[in-house]
Amino acid sequence: MHTTQAIRNIVFTGHTGSGKTSLIEALLFQAGETTQQGDIEKGNTVTDFDPLEQEHHHSLYVSVATAHHAGCHINLIDTPGYPDFQGQVLTALSAADTVVVVINALAGIEPMSRKIMEWVSNQHLPCMVVINRMDAAPAKLERRLQEIADVFGRECLPLELPANHASQVVEVYGHESGEADFSSVDTAHTSLIEQVVEANETAMEHYLEEGEVSAAELHDAFEQALRESHLVPVCFTSAKTGTGVAELLDILAKLAPSPLEAAPHPFIRLQGGKTQAVWADPNPDKPLLAHVFHVEFDPFVGKLALLRVHQGSLKVGNQVLVGADGKSVKIAHLYRLQGKERIPVTQAVPGDICAIAKINEIEPDAILHERHEDDNVGIGGVTLPTPLVGFALRAKKRGDEQKLSEVLHKLVAEDPCLRIEYDAAANETVLRGLGELHLRIALERMDKQYHVEVDAAPPRIPYRETITKTVQAQYRHKKQTGGAGQFGEVLLEVEPLERGAGFEFVSRIVGGAISGSLIPAVEKGVRQVLASGAVSGHPLMDIRVTLVDGKMHSVDSKEVAFVAAGRKAFMQAIAEANPIILEPVVNLEVTVPAAVMGDVSGDLATRRAQIHDAQADESGGNMVIQAKVPLAELEDYASRLNSLTGGEGGWAIQFSHYEPATDKTQQELMAQYKAADD
Repeated sequence: MHTTQAIRNIVFTGHTGSGKTSLIEALLFQAGETTQQGDIEKGNTVTDFDPLEQEHHHSLYVSVATAHHAGCHINLIDTPGYPDFQGQVLTALSAADTVVVVINALAGIEPMSRKIMEWVSNQHLPCMVVINRMDAAPAKLERRLQEIADVFGRECLPLELPANHASQVVEVYGHESGEADFSSVDTAHTSLIEQVVEANETAMEHYLEEGEVSAAELHDAFEQALRESHLVPVCFTSAKTGTGVAELLDILAKLAPSPLEAAPHPFIRLQGGKTQAVWADPNPDKPLLAHVFHVEFDPFVGKLALLRVHQGSLKVGNQVLVGADGKSVKIAHLYRLQGKERIPVTQAVPGDICAIAKINEIEPDAILHERHEDDNVGIGGVTLPTPLVGFALRAKKRGDEQKLSEVLHKLVAEDPCLRIEYDAAANETVLRGLGELHLRIALERMDKQYHVEVDAAPPRIPYRETITKTVQAQYRHKKQTGGAGQFGEVLLEVEPLERGAGFEFVSRIVGGAISGSLIPAVEKGVRQVLASGAVSGHPLMDIRVTLVDGKMHSVDSKEVAFVAAGRKAFMQAIAEANPIILEPVVNLEVTVPAAVMGDVSGDLATRRAQIHDAQADESGGNMVIQAKVPLAELEDYASRLNSLTGGEGGWAIQFSHYEPATDKTQQELMAQYKAADD
């Protein structure tokens, strides 16, 4: 049984094609965990075990494998490289103590690598960069190292250098001399030592006094430099030939931080409407805190939850509480994962990554704990991108509607950036994701794994409605039917809020003009209009509704009357408040060959794009365009970009904000809504 000190949690990230899965495969083989190194093309790697991954030759989901080396228990977390699957990468970061960003020596720094380095910086995670496929581009390695320092900062320093025409690596942290293909081992060694001692005052004093300090004396200072992002070590490997793999395995075991040395992961506690920071203590005797960072549905064991223990211990037979509901469940099975292989274990200590099965109450991001006072504790530090690209789905076979709903909920549970919406106005179920590939893979899973066939079509754009001026409206609902009647009268004031503020309902009723028990009925009537819209059938947003005054009847006033009065008064107010329709605008990042920059920019201009940045990506000879574009203009963008760039372009979007739609669009949407209502 290993200790927390012996654990290393390493998440491998990087753009698709950088060689993350192959590198993990090489590390497992080097550590003796496998007898043969698997191959992506042959579909026999440990971490890409899903049939769709084997078919597409790319990682699509998070998976975990373990290597044992130099007395260390090293958890290797494989992640997808396509930008469409970035949500899975972000959730995997919550389980890691060290992030390895793998860069293809041939392609250089690609868009996903840039995003990951931003996330790592924001979350203050220790990070390493590995330049993989060094054998394929020996002449480019010096340039790649310089590019990494230029783009990611001067704290990116080589921990080793290529040697003997990229057929070997020489470690520079513990060596002051040696032969390298470029640069100087002595210079690289001095730069690295000086960078490390800068992070630690005691080490710096020792270095200044002695003039030299050995790497063996700098373990604590090295870990501090990693924790504080003062150092980002750069290594070189070739997963194909094995060059640098043994050295990387040593580095992960000896220099990557243990859970006791790493930066603590942030948790938050909701208390009295406020959030309070909570820091987990990797102490096995403290109350349990474990975070579920990934959920998948195994055809043999059902729901399988991957989790990291941050505090306390988890043992088979334990009763634990799950999430905010604090429901008690028993841990009947506990596994260590080796790709698809589940290896039973009896307990997990702080820092362990393991899996539990057959507990339906566990959802993604759930916190397992032991005390009800921790019911309101959640994970912090992770903001997921908003899924905006969507397909409207309809089951091909009659009677499959319920099955379709069940499968969609499984897919959403497995992927944090898939979302189901039901558009009542259009009577359509929409699956939203981060891109067309993201959704196509989901559809393939529905067909091949769950045997549900669907028709998919572009959904309606998620327009919204709002108002532009403040007005008041009064409505009296009165109904007499021979018996008890209905009576309710309200005076509402509606006013626009700043964009993104959402909805507020405020009551200024004084003196009992309306009973306090009936005020929620007024809000209920207002919210009915919010959901269905007033002028185009799209939800209303960024509005404050204030209940100013009203009247009630001692006998005839009841909830149904004030629901109706609230609804009618709100609709009347909206009609007088200059309503407008808003359209979603997204941040668009496009990476294209420099030769087609003009064509791509021109195409974006026809889509009402506002280009605010365009920079050369020297590492790949590409241009990176940053723009804001209405989502409605991107319906066919994937195929258009593919045509303009010969398949070499890449793009990613993230929700930015809502802004007024064009006059033409507003008129068309209002006319369609009116015609449908007549």
